[in-house]
Amino acid sequence: MKRNYWIKLTKTNKEKGFTLMEVFVAVSVLAFGLLAVASMQGTAIRGNHLSGNLTGASTLAGDRVEKLMGMGYSDAELNVGNHSESSDPYTISWTVAQDAAFNNTKTVNVRVSWNERGTQKSVLMQCVKAR
Repeated sequence: MKRNYWIKLTKTNKEKGFTLMEVFVAVSVLAFGLLAVASMQGTAIRGNHLSGNLTGASTLAGDRVEKLMGMGYSDAELNVGNHSESSDPYTISWTVAQDAAFNNTKTVNVRVSWNERGTQKSVLMQCVKAR
């Protein structure tokens, strides 16, 4: 009986460390996880960039709407037709239509557009100014 005990003790002493296959699987899982995190990081950076541009465009459009609403009904910037100006990297344009919604009103559509990675993006705000 001592001999069987000795054999069992010897086998457990030989089983130290990891096999090459276990190390390979662990490194593969770690590499796959790191690549997934790196991919998500790039997506997050692009999303943050788009978000920043969208916030900037919304702010410019809101400012333009407030400016136009504060002007007199017959101001030159509220003449019927298309108007535009640039504020790098954005283009601010507004269209004024008279009596489109109601009589004695001007409907103003303010659009702020920019180029995002080769794609044209824009924000549109609409308001109605009464006489």
